[in-house]
Amino acid sequence: MSALPFSKISASLNVLLAAIGLLTVAALTTPDIAGQTRLVLEGLLASVWAAYVLQLIETLFMQRSREARGRALETTVDVLAVLVPVIALLFVRGRDQSLYCAIWLLKPLRGSTFFQLLGRVLTKEARNLIGVTSIFGIVLFGAALAAYIIERDVQPDKFGSIPLAMWWAVVTLSTTGYGDEIPQSFAGRVLAGLVMMSGIGIFALWAGILATGFYEEVRRQDFVRNWQLVAAVPLFEKLGSTALIEIVRALRPRVVPAGAIICRKGETGDQMFFIAEGRVSVATPNPVELGPGSFFGEMALISGEPRSATVSAATEVSLLSLYSSDFQMLSSSSPEIADIIRKTALERRGATPKA
Repeated sequence: MSALPFSKISASLNVLLAAIGLLTVAALTTPDIAGQTRLVLEGLLASVWAAYVLQLIETLFMQRSREARGRALETTVDVLAVLVPVIALLFVRGRDQSLYCAIWLLKPLRGSTFFQLLGRVLTKEARNLIGVTSIFGIVLFGAALAAYIIERDVQPDKFGSIPLAMWWAVVTLSTTGYGDEIPQSFAGRVLAGLVMMSGIGIFALWAGILATGFYEEVRRQDFVRNWQLVAAVPLFEKLGSTALIEIVRALRPRVVPAGAIICRKGETGDQMFFIAEGRVSVATPNPVELGPGSFFGEMALISGEPRSATVSAATEVSLLSLYSSDFQMLSSSSPEIADIIRKTALERRGATPKA
């Protein structure tokens, strides 16, 4: 079931509409804007809202098709983007009506792969993050308690209770240091230094956990994608899982647009290519096209010969590159892979032009 042509809004247009809407909301908060200018800005908000109504229609329409499975977040964002401004128009009076259009901040996030990735990282690292957050809470309360005991008699207006001292503890632990509350005693300043250093360590732990989580998740996604590409190459379909892991680690994915030159005749080659998707054209007296599962450029790895033909992308093509250094490593760790490449290359050498 195809999408409604009048309501299809691309991701880039989503960002543009949200930016226009939010800038308009910001402009409407300026007291000097009134009269016709205000009417024009309110009309611009109404236009953005109308575009989001069309997008909501498309989203609900797509709910009937299989394409909409797993799009609950997008649907929720689309509904909120339409309903929240309407509710504000009906129940809120005065210039604050337009402020509720700030819900459009969520529009650029709908369907964002980054936030899906962030959700997986937070879920996976939840235990470690909760542990560091617990340490943060303990240090925060301990710092406020110590500051209260040390400074309550010196500055009762700022440290006269633990809740009052808590603000100083938050500012100091985060190393923000607004300077509105400063310990006067020597012991209080020593405490401030210790709290600052503790804050640096805690925030470093948070950053380290998240960075490691992102790295591992991205690496896992890349490995899965590369595994699928490698498994699609017939040359490797009979390899066991151990050998496939070796080749996945060695091969490097690359997407080439249609018409682009992949390698030129006479060049010294340091890599060979496997076609996962798309087609390439080998420029010979009788041009040859190679499709998914084929490979070219293998003689550069086996014999070091210069490229014998220019190869270009007939369509957008997904390639897997194997460099000569990785080929040598594979030959040592998984000789069966190298043997397959050598054997197939020699069998095809007289029949298929090689680049």
